[in-house]
Amino acid sequence: MAKSTYLCTEKVRTIFLTTINMIQSRFKTVLFAAILLALPCTLAAQKKKAATKKAKTEEVAQPADPNFYIFLCFGQSNMEGNARPEAADLASPGPRFLLMPAVDFPAANGRPERKMGEWCEASAPLCRPNTGLTPADWFGRTLVASLPENIKIGVIHVAIGGIDIKGFLPDSIPDYVNKKAPGWMKGMLAAYDNNPYERLVTLAKKAQKDGVIKGILMHQGETNTGDPKWAGMVKEVYENLCGDLQLKPEEVNLYVGNIVQADGKGVCIGCKKQIDELPQTIHTSQVISSDGCTNGPDRLHFDAAGYRELGCRYGEAVARHLGFEPKRPANLPVAIKKINVPADAVTGENTIPGNEFPKVDSQRRAYFRINAPQAKKVIVDICDKKYDMEPDGQGNFMAVTDPLPVGFHYYFMSIDGVRFIDPASETFFGTNREAGGLEVPEGPEGDYYRPQQGVPAGSVRSIYYWSNEQNKWRHAMVYTPAEYDQKQGLKKRYPVLYLQHGMGEGETSWTLQGKMQHIMDNAIAKGEAVPMIVVMESGDIKAPMGRGQGMGDYGASFYPVLLNDLIPYIDANFRTKTDRDNRAMAGLSWGGHQTFDIVFNNMDKFAWLGTFSGAIFGLDLKTAYNGVFTNADEFNKKIHYMYMNWGSEDFIKSGDIVKGLQEMGIKVEGKQSEGTAHEFLTWRRGLHEFIPHLFKK
Repeated sequence: MAKSTYLCTEKVRTIFLTTINMIQSRFKTVLFAAILLALPCTLAAQKKKAATKKAKTEEVAQPADPNFYIFLCFGQSNMEGNARPEAADLASPGPRFLLMPAVDFPAANGRPERKMGEWCEASAPLCRPNTGLTPADWFGRTLVASLPENIKIGVIHVAIGGIDIKGFLPDSIPDYVNKKAPGWMKGMLAAYDNNPYERLVTLAKKAQKDGVIKGILMHQGETNTGDPKWAGMVKEVYENLCGDLQLKPEEVNLYVGNIVQADGKGVCIGCKKQIDELPQTIHTSQVISSDGCTNGPDRLHFDAAGYRELGCRYGEAVARHLGFEPKRPANLPVAIKKINVPADAVTGENTIPGNEFPKVDSQRRAYFRINAPQAKKVIVDICDKKYDMEPDGQGNFMAVTDPLPVGFHYYFMSIDGVRFIDPASETFFGTNREAGGLEVPEGPEGDYYRPQQGVPAGSVRSIYYWSNEQNKWRHAMVYTPAEYDQKQGLKKRYPVLYLQHGMGEGETSWTLQGKMQHIMDNAIAKGEAVPMIVVMESGDIKAPMGRGQGMGDYGASFYPVLLNDLIPYIDANFRTKTDRDNRAMAGLSWGGHQTFDIVFNNMDKFAWLGTFSGAIFGLDLKTAYNGVFTNADEFNKKIHYMYMNWGSEDFIKSGDIVKGLQEMGIKVEGKQSEGTAHEFLTWRRGLHEFIPHLFKK
């Protein structure tokens, strides 16, 4: 190669290398600059990404809504729901009542698809797609109606028909599922991955991120009827739930519904007692009554109305526990059970004019009606039996009784646990208070205590007299015969009968309940009884026994009042015969006890004596009243006539006393009133039989 060529080539090479170096140097500079320029953007992006991540973390960690009240519901078929839902049950009550499904629900009948573990509006069915109406349905609706509008209600519902309580005990579940569960239950268990307890707890933990668990509802026990370990196992389930979910039992009560009763004929009626006694084992549990809840024909499951009623009662119990006044949903269907009143039913004689009811029919059944459009449970209580009154759909409630005994009967009504007097009834003081009264009429045999046309009527006067013994005014009722105020009687004096009522009754009881004035009028008009004055006083036994008084003291404060205040007042203000031969005393029940005490300790003032179902207990005939019965001749001279009666169905009978006295030579007549108990028909009959013997030599 020529030298010139070499030099040229070398020069080119040098220039090339220099150029390359310059390019590399400038590239590095540009690259570095680019990096420097890009760095703030990268850092900003990293900061933005970190901020987004932090925001998401904070979003997840948001506290649960304290106004979202969640309730866990578990049990067997009556919690699962056995009745077909009706239109009112299928309509959603709105976004304040939510369900977290424990299984997936496909879309059906216009209801959108439901996903397990995702909140949705609650409407029947709540348990699984093919189940029925459950108490939880109207439990939630009742809370929505009862609680402030800012509070939402959520339920998680896990129930399996026929499941034993062991099916909710973690340690027992595998053995129960694999060995003891019947074949027909397998599919239901599989819906919960063969562990209903775990499904309930898993969903509950998820729900706790959204709200606060406020209670646990259970309806279970039918399968465990008669199992002495049931209460202990329920306690274990409850404690497991509280432990696994970190709940405080005193804040999260267990609400346990009772079983179908079917008027005592429920298939599992034996379970009722063990449920009623559950609070003895779990002190934070409350039993929800199923009294009066209607049932299906199997007598094992409630019907739709029964589920609604029981659900409302669950809701009312929870509302009260939370401090709210319970209210029932406005759209709660009214179960109407029509009561037909036969044409022969007549309005009762004690019914206030302007009212159609109470009525009594020819079979002695009574019919009651009251208007109470806001009431939930109405009861009428008569003759020791309580009858549920049925709504008629128009704001009224009605009831019909079993055939009742003839005669007078006290009765009461109650609305939602508040006892009161039927506003359609006249009032009668009895059982230590004013009460309603129903007369179930006798036939013509009762005419002796009814007013009769053509029979002159006496007068019943209300008088007040001053008691020096008690330093106060007292009240008494005084009957005077028809002739007392007529011309032929104005100069005549009359014998006096002091007539006492029983414990818890008052001075008006003999006239209002006992109809003594009509008994006297009719007997006098027929010539069976002599005209007489009858005095009736409270006797200090209107209040119940107790308050520091024993049997020996009860009513004894009246004794000096009668002897030192009342008798002198009557003798001074009425035309009376004042000697002992013209003074008698008689009384019913505790009034009979007072009669014995007063007459036999004051035989210088009384010569005639009667008791009607007399409350005379533990009487030693040989020592009583200073041995007054031991000298029969002297006794029979002083007491001109002694009479004692009682009812064949009475819980106080005087037959043994009569027999004992007769064996001692005492002249006493005893009479049993057939078919009557401790009641005014017994005592009307007694008074009617007693007075013809008075004041006759």
